[in-house]
Amino acid sequence: MRDNNKYKSVNIDNGDQQADEINIREGLEKYGYYWKWFLLGVIIALATAFVYLRYATYQYEVSSTILINDTENGGGITSELSAFQDLGLIAGSKSSLETEMGVLKSRTLMERVIKELGLQLSYYAKSRIGIDEVYQKEMPFNINLFVNDSILHRLNTTFTLTARSTTQFILADVNGDEVKECVFGETIKFKFGDVVVTPKNINNVNIGQEIIVEIKPVETVAIGYKNRIEISQESKKSGLLVITLKDPVINKAKAILDNLVSQYNRDAIQDKIQIAESTETFINNRIDDISVELTNLDLGVQTYKIENRLTDMASEAGIVLQSNAELDNQIVNLTSQIKLIDYVIDYMKTNKDDLIPANLGMLNENTSQNALDYNRLLLERNRLLKGANENNPTVINLNDRIVPLRQSIEQSLLNERSSLSISLNEVRIREAELSSIMYSAPKKEREIRDIQRQQQIIETLYLYLLQKREENSITLASTAPNAKVIDRAYGNNYPVSPNKRIIYLGAFLLGLIVPFIIIFVSMYLDNKIHTFEELEKIVKAPILGDIPSAKSEKVVVISGQDNSNVAEAFRLLRTNVNFMLPGIAKEGKTIFITSTISGEGKTFIAINLASALTLLHKKVLLIGADIRKPKIATYLKVKQEKGLSLFLIDNSLKVSDVIVHHDKTNLDIIHSGIIPPNPSELLTNGRFDEIMSYARANYDFVVVDTAPANVVTDTLLLSHHADLFLYVVRANFLDKRLLKISNMIYENNRLPYMSILINDTNYEKRGYGYGYGYGEQKVKKSWLKRIFTS
Repeated sequence: MRDNNKYKSVNIDNGDQQADEINIREGLEKYGYYWKWFLLGVIIALATAFVYLRYATYQYEVSSTILINDTENGGGITSELSAFQDLGLIAGSKSSLETEMGVLKSRTLMERVIKELGLQLSYYAKSRIGIDEVYQKEMPFNINLFVNDSILHRLNTTFTLTARSTTQFILADVNGDEVKECVFGETIKFKFGDVVVTPKNINNVNIGQEIIVEIKPVETVAIGYKNRIEISQESKKSGLLVITLKDPVINKAKAILDNLVSQYNRDAIQDKIQIAESTETFINNRIDDISVELTNLDLGVQTYKIENRLTDMASEAGIVLQSNAELDNQIVNLTSQIKLIDYVIDYMKTNKDDLIPANLGMLNENTSQNALDYNRLLLERNRLLKGANENNPTVINLNDRIVPLRQSIEQSLLNERSSLSISLNEVRIREAELSSIMYSAPKKEREIRDIQRQQQIIETLYLYLLQKREENSITLASTAPNAKVIDRAYGNNYPVSPNKRIIYLGAFLLGLIVPFIIIFVSMYLDNKIHTFEELEKIVKAPILGDIPSAKSEKVVVISGQDNSNVAEAFRLLRTNVNFMLPGIAKEGKTIFITSTISGEGKTFIAINLASALTLLHKKVLLIGADIRKPKIATYLKVKQEKGLSLFLIDNSLKVSDVIVHHDKTNLDIIHSGIIPPNPSELLTNGRFDEIMSYARANYDFVVVDTAPANVVTDTLLLSHHADLFLYVVRANFLDKRLLKISNMIYENNRLPYMSILINDTNYEKRGYGYGYGYGEQKVKKSWLKRIFTS
């Protein structure tokens, strides 16, 4: 008997490539077979992207650039105001860009923008391709709402208008149901109030166009725009801020940004005006009080001189006044500063939450700077409270700074007053010493001098406050905005979203990725055998070849005139079988055919291999040894009178009695016959040996179709009769896990001279085939079938 191991290294269709080598080309060819699905995926994805872009709402980006004034570094102060810097009229305070960015994005500021522009009303025009938003200035109608502001700002409703003629229109509700037919200019009664609709141009009314009017609460609209506005610093070292807004209507976005900056500047100017007005109120009140006091002093001097009959006392006290002039000036200055400090202290006690008067000029530099810082922090806190509550962390932090700063100012004023009082007492002591020298001066002279001194003090303070009132008026009239507009709102007419290039690129990639994922997952989950390489990794037996899928339903696919792929494959199989069989033998050669499970086409292989051998003018006997599930008689339409099972049972029958000749294939056939109850026992009773002896003696080739090797033991019982075992593996059908059984059978030499034959392969999928067009009739298919037929 021949050694089966010498065939282990024979592989007819195997190349030089190692089994574990990664073949990139093979991987590309594997996915390239499904190019139709990739193409279809790309077409569907691009078509979907086109439809999406056709009906998508495009967003346009509008931006504005402003400069936040930095007064501490001199930034933002115009040349007109710089002339007043020496008067202390411009407070030095550095604005925090982060704080100003927060103010610009505040809900309160945005609500004022919405109210001023009337953006709680949105307008949409219906067209054949969808609904497009229309800016109110581009609307064909003017819609006038006669509604109380408190109701309008909370209103949430929708209705539609459709021009029927130049004088009439149809009013419908949100669902499109007609409510009534109205006339332009007519007062329409709604639950929330009256509405009057008028055309902007009576000669240019788009008849039939439907306009949707949507009214939303101001707060809702403001929050929506607040969240969409982006504010960024142009560079870390500059005070330039770039405000950006994306919106479907570019003109509306421009109006919002311009009005937002305008509202911001109004707030900043209002804060500065509030400081100036507070200071002006303080000065006017003090001037009124001092005027009364100064008038009373003048009347007192007049009364004193009349009562004491005094005329010209200057010449008499000239020498004394000359020596005492310096002390008088010091007393006047010190007393004036003490009174001013008293006025400020009294004002702070009675106005605890108000701004502190600034720039009075008589306070020391540190106290004046603290007062300016206090006013700035107080204004910043009040501005934040417009859009936040007392529990806001920023407000709490500001309160923590304001309270100690006010206490510090009060303590500084008290300390300064104490210091001035001490200085005043020292001057008075020196004056008393000088007065004692003038012991001879009349008492009345001293009394009139005291009265005149008080008069001079009050008059000096009165003139000083008049001067400050004029300076404060200049500040009030020349208040500069907090932000300078560098670039007004500007937007490109090219939409920023959706981005057509990105959408089409994404759709193209998605059209490739989705089929790839589907194919990859299907391949990953697929446990069927498909290619030589997959088979070689599991079973080490030699592979004789493969049989492609038969397009027709004919059982016998090979004939002398047939040059189809399947026929050529069987001719190649015939050649490979002759190569595997022993070279010289006196008896006929036996070829057994089996498979792992039923349904792999072993009977089909047996019939056509036998038919291919007859084309060489050889005598061939085809035996159906699968008596459990016989198919040969059915396939070849042979009468099932006598068969193998009957021969095995009836000892009186001869082998020639059960042989049937098939004229179409020129084959002699022993079909399986009836299905017996004990096939394994019948195959081993010795009668099958008689058939094989007869067949070897009378035929050149004996092709035996046996039962599946993994299902029953019949094939193993007959294996000793085989010169060659063809183990059929059906591609795209057999589970890879079952091939472990095939490899075990080969390794243990359970089936002698075992070789593998792959059945039902797809040559198009593998990239090559047989036939070369020799006489092969190509069937034309429709383009749809050509795409989806695999």
